[in-house]
Amino acid sequence: MKTLGPEEIEKKSFEIIAEELKQRRREEGRPERPPAEEAVLRRVIHATADFDYDKTLVFTHDAARIGVELLHAGTWVVTDTQMAMAGINKQVLARYHGQVHCFMADEDVAEAAKAGATTRASAAVDKAALLPPPLIFAIGNAPTALIRLHELIRREQVLPKLVIAVPVGFVHVEESKALFETAAIPCIIARGRKGGSPIAAAIINALLYQAPEEKK
Repeated sequence: MKTLGPEEIEKKSFEIIAEELKQRRREEGRPERPPAEEAVLRRVIHATADFDYDKTLVFTHDAARIGVELLHAGTWVVTDTQMAMAGINKQVLARYHGQVHCFMADEDVAEAAKAGATTRASAAVDKAALLPPPLIFAIGNAPTALIRLHELIRREQVLPKLVIAVPVGFVHVEESKALFETAAIPCIIARGRKGGSPIAAAIINALLYQAPEEKK
């Protein structure tokens, strides 16, 4: 069997994803998503081979289009894991003068978590809230990070321009995501238990790789 190169594999993979999505939607009577959302969804499926995301990935307040504009304007990204940070294409992000931060391994975060009897993820959000705006939070692992972020938003101690709420797991996961379904800020949410750091990174990359819509 002849093996394909990396670029050919990716191209073929996206062709398969597009065709299978079309077939599934035709059978289930569901429409295609808007272009910016479709691009995000396809990259998430590419990262997971899981077509359930076509039913569970939620975009509020035109979040995909806004995310594209934000990243191309140089917005900083905060993640809750080193894995998500590693997965984001920092070369492309830097092209637009953006940065990505993860404070989970910082000593002062560990000390603050211990002193406050909370999680590192929660303490890391407190530290991230001190960064200059505008900010995007991409949470793919820790529901406690989402819960703390929601608290700080309610207190107007941080006002992110976009929240990617895709933690994975069983405890507090669905509840933490539900907090953002009615939030006033744009959010991209993976309903249910599924998600993860690779999903958070895939969403950021999908937004980065799109060109902003032309202003009319």
